[in-house]
Amino acid sequence: MAKQDISIEDLVGKINREEIVLPEMQRRYVWTSTKVRDLLDSLYRNYPSGTVLVWETEGTGISRNLDVQQDKSPLSTRLLLLDGQQRLTSLTALLTGKPVKVKNSKKPIDIMFNLEHPEDISVFDVIEDEDEDQISEDMSDEGDFDDDDTDDEIQDYLKRMTFVVYSRALEDSKTWIRVTDIFQQSDTQILKKVGINSDSSLWEKYSERIQRVRGIKKYPYVMHILGKEYDYNEVTEIFVRVNSSGVKLRSSDLALAQITAKWHGSLEIFEKFANEAREYGFDLDVGHIVRCLVIFATGQSRFKTVSSIPLEKIKEAWEKTQSGINYALSFLKNNTLIEDLSQLSSAFVILPLAVLSSIRDEKISKSEQEALVRWIYSAHSFGHYSRGSSESILDADLSVLLKKNGDVKELLEILERQFGRTTFNVGDIKGKGKRSPLFSMAFLSVKKNNGKDWITGLVINKNAKGKSHKIEFHHVIPKKLLSDAGFDKSEVNEIANMAFIGGRTNRRISASNPEEYLEKIVAEQGEEALTSQFVPLDRNLWKIENYKQFLEARRELLIKHINEFLK
Repeated sequence: MAKQDISIEDLVGKINREEIVLPEMQRRYVWTSTKVRDLLDSLYRNYPSGTVLVWETEGTGISRNLDVQQDKSPLSTRLLLLDGQQRLTSLTALLTGKPVKVKNSKKPIDIMFNLEHPEDISVFDVIEDEDEDQISEDMSDEGDFDDDDTDDEIQDYLKRMTFVVYSRALEDSKTWIRVTDIFQQSDTQILKKVGINSDSSLWEKYSERIQRVRGIKKYPYVMHILGKEYDYNEVTEIFVRVNSSGVKLRSSDLALAQITAKWHGSLEIFEKFANEAREYGFDLDVGHIVRCLVIFATGQSRFKTVSSIPLEKIKEAWEKTQSGINYALSFLKNNTLIEDLSQLSSAFVILPLAVLSSIRDEKISKSEQEALVRWIYSAHSFGHYSRGSSESILDADLSVLLKKNGDVKELLEILERQFGRTTFNVGDIKGKGKRSPLFSMAFLSVKKNNGKDWITGLVINKNAKGKSHKIEFHHVIPKKLLSDAGFDKSEVNEIANMAFIGGRTNRRISASNPEEYLEKIVAEQGEEALTSQFVPLDRNLWKIENYKQFLEARRELLIKHINEFLK
């Protein structure tokens, strides 16, 4: 195997000229913006950041382009990128200013650079790897700031960071500039925007730091090259082994590579199916589609036997997978109030539904439908698939369905044995914020209760038409007022302080005095506007000084209605 040192600038050039493309086995671009930020920080500090692995081929017919625009190349020989796709796609987008394709849309990678960053490298924040079942594929889903962060916390964070994901709050900053601008514009153009000219004492310092960012282009990667003597199956085996040694790819990605090696064109088929699910309202990950296929092919959810599954069996399982997932998503949309997978604590919930539909040939009695709905809500609310090994728990559920001819009551009994109960008490919601499964249960309970927006009067709907009506969570007792009064952050951001209203209404209310704005809502929309969202009507509880009592009262109301909803 040959190898050569090659700069990022030269790698990006090869990508632009379509001299580097992807093999079919590689999935799409999935990095979040914070991962790009972390890569930039490592390169800026000249830290090691891995190697690049390519396969030299000629006319294989099993390649596709990266998720960033590439020009057509007249060359017949290509380098298929086996390891480094996420890094090189990100760097190409940053150096050229081209957007990347994320699902069905194109988005720029917008990272900001701090001209006044500290030199102390010990302050760098590391983002922990997410659980396989929870990995986001949308780079816009993750930023540096959380909705719960206060202004002081944000400012303190910014002072410590060298690179951050773009935020509108930085638009007028005199010390934060776009990384893409650094590669596209001169020092004069960049610094003029922040009010710095060559006479300023800061010119030399800022210019030196800008040059240091540009120096990332010269960062040398070691590129390992597999020659033309390797065939596709052998390269697939190498791909799997390389990516099994670390945490670069999920096990579903490796299984997908093994499937595409046997079934050319299958990735395109799976992605088409995922797009159809997305159009239906469910942002289904290809990894879950592959897992469902493996379940139908092997009767269990783990990927360790994928390499031994015959192609005929894979194709047969694919037919069942399509039917099963279509049933599961239709059941969620039509038989529950769940409108997308983000309202579930784990997308694994859809897999037993898919298997059940196949076992029963989609013939489910009314009583079983009701039991299935309760299982879905309970499995979600109690975090069924996050209490240990997700795969082990899923396999136990699948085993019950397969052995008991799809007995839903057996699934409920598993939950009761696992948690000892299927209802909640006030202690379960106390101190919990928007990351708790009970947050979406509160939303669903409000929706079931015909909760309405407090100004427009529209019944809340997660898929409301128009950006201004998009549902947001709102602090009933405004966050700023509570923070100024000295309340703890966990208390301020409790589920019990959240209501669900449209974006425009949320902005209109902002940090208004709750005694005044809640009274106005009652006058204009009636008490039902508040009671539909389980907000207590006792005016004394609307006072800032009585916030703890407000939380106690609303916790009781929410838990009561969540339990009624579950029953």
